[in-house]
Amino acid sequence: MSNGDIFVGEVIGTAILILFGAGVCAAVTLRHSKARASGWVVIAFGWGFGVLAGAYTAAPLSGGQLNPAVTLGIAVDTGEWGKVWVYLLGQIVGAMLGAVLAYLVYLAQFQANVRTEGTTEGTAGEPVPTLGIFSTIPEIRNPVANLVTEIIATIALVLPVLAFGLTRGLGESGTTVLIVSLLVVGIGLSLGGPTGYAINPARDLGPRIVHTFLPIPHKGTSDWGYAWIPVVGPLIGGALAGLIYHAAF
Repeated sequence: MSNGDIFVGEVIGTAILILFGAGVCAAVTLRHSKARASGWVVIAFGWGFGVLAGAYTAAPLSGGQLNPAVTLGIAVDTGEWGKVWVYLLGQIVGAMLGAVLAYLVYLAQFQANVRTEGTTEGTAGEPVPTLGIFSTIPEIRNPVANLVTEIIATIALVLPVLAFGLTRGLGESGTTVLIVSLLVVGIGLSLGGPTGYAINPARDLGPRIVHTFLPIPHKGTSDWGYAWIPVVGPLIGGALAGLIYHAAF
């Protein structure tokens, strides 16, 4: 695969991933959305379907990694680092593009970003927080615990992804991406409660950058003090998964 193919594939695939993922978060979070308050299960499946659509789309061009932690895990296992920077650049650009597209889909809802009188969610004029649509926010802010959560959750993603490559039938049938998508749903349901399961540095960093600059009414903080955790944690987890896989398999 050429550098150009890798870059284009990762931009397109990651943009689709974030369009679905940020889109489902917007659908569940924002007022005047038909999916308002439909819950965590919907969010987990929305992100899983985003992986499904994005990775299948990108696969012919780049292999559809869509995640710096996956890219790092593969590089640690194989020792092939020459194209890592191309993957990472495409993933960050794609994540930012996907966040902008999700914003445009829900533009009217973002512009009506206030809670109205008579609801149980707040008083008139109180804004709906929007950062959680774009990036992760921990339920309990504890840097050590949050970092450990992201490391473990990312190992739970990257190690199976690497091992799936050993199952010849999955590759021949083209169902590897489907299985990975279900894996992402499972991680969201089982391990996503503490931090919102970034498990992907590009997924969190790219949309957080976009949130900083988008003209969203009452958008609140982009919480850059926490932003290092969903970047560093998944990168550590991806590297450890690559080391474990290389040693064990």
